[in-house]
Amino acid sequence: MKAVKKNWYNIVSIIALLIFLIIAMELLQRDIFDIDNTVYNFLVSIRNPILNNFFKFITIFANRNPIIIITVILCLVIFKDNKERFYIVLNVLLVPLINVILKSIFARERPNILRLINETGYSFPSGHAMLSTAFYGLLIYFSYKKIKTPWLRNTACIGLSLLIILIMISRIYVGVHYTTDVIAGCCLSLFYLAIFIKAMNAYK
Repeated sequence: MKAVKKNWYNIVSIIALLIFLIIAMELLQRDIFDIDNTVYNFLVSIRNPILNNFFKFITIFANRNPIIIITVILCLVIFKDNKERFYIVLNVLLVPLINVILKSIFARERPNILRLINETGYSFPSGHAMLSTAFYGLLIYFSYKKIKTPWLRNTACIGLSLLIILIMISRIYVGVHYTTDVIAGCCLSLFYLAIFIKAMNAYK
């Protein structure tokens, strides 16, 4: 039990990788999963002007330009250590590159009905799910390590976690991704983030 508690993130990251691999292998055999239709139909059924505006706003937080702006602000205002700045920027550059490579391999077409926003390119895995999990996930790690006040640390970690979840939901809600796209993207980034953080700590 102690070993599990000590290595819980490694265990979670391995499980996440297995989930990604299972979805990826299944995707090679078929285009759509039952969960894709079920979740998409449910989210479409609850659409209304307020939720439409909310999720169109939320999804922006994993767009390229806002991520760049947030990164610049963090590097100028919050993070003073040059190595931490380097890792934040490197993380932002690596994840989209990995995503582009994977999308070109799987070449899954996006959903093409009832979209609320325009989006181009392939669908699997979700770039927004990957980038939000990796980018805000790294900020969760830094928040946990650097913020000494418990309530502020917990607020930051919970708030960033909620933002990641909402971004993933938003991609399905606005009609540009399947559920399996965002699950796979999140799971892959969890595994990637475990490796990235270990490498970061090894070369402090």
